[in-house]
Amino acid sequence: MVEATKPGEKAGRFPVRAGTLAVLGALGALAVYPFFGTTYMIGVLTEIMILAIFALSLGFLMGYPKLISLGHAAFFGGGAYAAGIVAVRLEAANLFLTLVCALVFATLLAVLIGVLSLRNTGIYFLMITLALAQLVYVVAEQWTWLTGGTDGLVGIPYPELFGFFSFDRFSFYYLVLLLAGGAYFLLRLVTRSPFGHVLLGIGSNERRMRAIGYGTRVYKLAAFVLSGAVAGVAGALWAHYNGIVAPVDVNWPLSATALIMVIVGGAGTLVGPMLGAAVVWFLDTGLSSYTERSTMIMGAVFILFVFFARGGIAGIARSLWERFYARTGT
Repeated sequence: MVEATKPGEKAGRFPVRAGTLAVLGALGALAVYPFFGTTYMIGVLTEIMILAIFALSLGFLMGYPKLISLGHAAFFGGGAYAAGIVAVRLEAANLFLTLVCALVFATLLAVLIGVLSLRNTGIYFLMITLALAQLVYVVAEQWTWLTGGTDGLVGIPYPELFGFFSFDRFSFYYLVLLLAGGAYFLLRLVTRSPFGHVLLGIGSNERRMRAIGYGTRVYKLAAFVLSGAVAGVAGALWAHYNGIVAPVDVNWPLSATALIMVIVGGAGTLVGPMLGAAVVWFLDTGLSSYTERSTMIMGAVFILFVFFARGGIAGIARSLWERFYARTGT
């Protein structure tokens, strides 16, 4: 786990503030980029940032209470469908309305799945989240009158604000950037709060936390719901950006991809999963334009991280920092 140093104290561990500074630097660079970048790359970065929010939500769940879910796509896709249905079926593409509906639906879905799945731990928890999420997939595929079925829900527009401002590709980029930064700092605030410290304790030794009087299931449910809500917001942005939502957006392979993003980036941090989202996008979607073996390459990279760098990109950065500190002593 990345640890912070106390004021005035030197330490060999990679400080939390370094991660925050890195995020602020990245946000600054991303804010300036559209004035110099191409339209294509603006679209690429928009997609990556949406996936980064999704990966961040799962990374929070995996890194703190140590809950590994294979059903996280249900919240992402659920939020996407909620936003899309409001925008298309009700013809109300107001940003606040679609985001609130996505947030509420993903939250309620997370409460339902969390209550049913958190009765179990370990592999049983993982499999139940997968099974329940697949029920959402079946609904998305078979309720054609509402979701469009296998054809998907098409024609989702960019959002607008109360009829006086309509987002385009450029302004939507900044909306996603704002929400990505907001999601990071919200979860950073949560993890550094007493609630976050309890989640860390549960992840380290849940039995001990129960012994000293904490209702661990309630804390895990709260973390699960918060994670699902953030994923739902990412899903709403995804729907507006792509203009379509399909059953593939709630299917388990998307959950598995998010899991790979977290592992490659580094569980136990907030920055890591967001970096992992960018790396996995380039390995999968980016390379697919140049080779048919992009999925194989992504799988090989994933295996390398599992065997040789279990701390992910964030763990490598921490290791390099510790080596630098050991050499300089400063």
